[in-house]
Amino acid sequence: MSSESPIGVDIGGTGIKVAPVDLAKGALASDRVRVATPLPATPAAVAAVVASSVASIGGAAPVGLTMPSVVVAGIVKTASNIDPTWIGTDAVALFEQATSRRVAVINDADAAGMAEMRYGAGVGHDGVVVLITLGTGIGSALFLDGELVPNTELGHLRLHHGDAEDWAAESVREREDLSWSEWADRLSRYLEELERLFSPGLFIVGGGVSKKSEKFVPLLKCDTPVKVAELHNNAGIVGAAMVAPTERP
Repeated sequence: MSSESPIGVDIGGTGIKVAPVDLAKGALASDRVRVATPLPATPAAVAAVVASSVASIGGAAPVGLTMPSVVVAGIVKTASNIDPTWIGTDAVALFEQATSRRVAVINDADAAGMAEMRYGAGVGHDGVVVLITLGTGIGSALFLDGELVPNTELGHLRLHHGDAEDWAAESVREREDLSWSEWADRLSRYLEELERLFSPGLFIVGGGVSKKSEKFVPLLKCDTPVKVAELHNNAGIVGAAMVAPTERP
């Protein structure tokens, strides 16, 4: 097992963020590297950016990566905000070849949720906990007594004649120039649907907009307590590093 801090890589629709992570603290071990996601975001193009960014950190630490996709046994099954050629790609094999390191790959919201449950807003909470990440779309992570139920993709629940994220994501607030109150009403409808389906004991709200939580969280109307993600936009990086391989083959 390496004494180096594992590297977390958070691959998003607009940016790729990379940093070593101190897992004892649940915090970045150095400043993160951020590079724009290539367009088109094909597997080869993204792998090249990841390889360059990881190499810039140095060392030979293992890597955990997030994908804005359903990921099953390392295989990418969906592609909402990346190129559709990702579907069916063996992401573990791709990134291991590109970086010459051992890697693991996980859904981005699942990674953020794992980080919050271990280090942040979810610490000490049993029962059903739902984390949602608000950004280009709506990501989700579902936990039962601290255990992850992977790849839930609850942003695609049907709401207001379509996918919930097409009506209530942060990108929709910006695109439609909604007031914080108008957007909070939409989010409340979404959270009420999650309550109806899962009877959670806690919601955790994450994503970049969580840094502006005072503008909308007090306006939310739901019966379930709502906490703001404490790791904010670093949750995905930390969660990615948590799944990085720790043993050599």
